[in-house]
Amino acid sequence: MKGELSENDLRYKAEAYCSLMERCVADVEAKLSQWGATPEMMEKIVRHLQDERYIDQKRFCSAFVRDKYRFNQWGRVKICQALRMKKIPADVIAKGLEEVDEREYMEILSGLIEQKRRSVKACTEYERNGKLIRFAVGRGFEMEAVCRCVKQTGEDDVYLD
Repeated sequence: MKGELSENDLRYKAEAYCSLMERCVADVEAKLSQWGATPEMMEKIVRHLQDERYIDQKRFCSAFVRDKYRFNQWGRVKICQALRMKKIPADVIAKGLEEVDEREYMEILSGLIEQKRRSVKACTEYERNGKLIRFAVGRGFEMEAVCRCVKQTGEDDVYLD
């Protein structure tokens, strides 16, 4: 940019940035820093955005959780890690994860495993189940839920007991 932006310019720009979609404090601070805001300006602007409800950690967390498990088909573990990287407080993360519909969550996991089962190449059912488990755990699903789901969708349950 040609010149430094004033605090008012940065505030208006941040308001527009937050109006487009849900943002967390860490995202806004990163953007303000990129725009050249000083730490004091960042603090004032973030406080203003929170007071005016442009950013709300709880609202962001709920939207993030809902989107990631429905559209990206992530498990709770991966969602929780992503939220921690965005510096969301643990109590807010816990509240957000409580909103996950257990039935829908398990349907997503079952669908992922069933879809992957068709494409996985393995010599034995044991090897196939190992690959399915690694795949689902890599998507952030809990080991217990994954094993239960692989066991339900598999033909030969001998190797999972």
